[in-house]
Amino acid sequence: MGFEQATIKVEREKEFEELRGIIARVLSPGAMERFLKRLNKDGLRVRDWDAVLAKGVLEKVDGKSGKTAQSLHQSLTVSDQAQMREFYLSKIEQIDAELRHRFKKLYQYY
Repeated sequence: MGFEQATIKVEREKEFEELRGIIARVLSPGAMERFLKRLNKDGLRVRDWDAVLAKGVLEKVDGKSGKTAQSLHQSLTVSDQAQMREFYLSKIEQIDAELRHRFKKLYQYY
């Protein structure tokens, strides 16, 4: 029997899905390398979700106008924010092994 994450209802669905879409586009196979290069340029670690939001990395890589990822994140409830952070962290762990190796410094904890 494997681990199964509990389902928590999303309260601010529109904002949640909008932010989730930004993350999905930025971490898609075609944009992942740009994302990692941007993190490297800004001196950020890939798992530092708050810094990624604060520096506007997602917007810079996504290139679409509209609400910023940080403003969308701040509009979410605390439980929605936690679920979004979990979604982001799970997506960055799925990045191709070759890219992870090339950008291994970004994945280091210290």
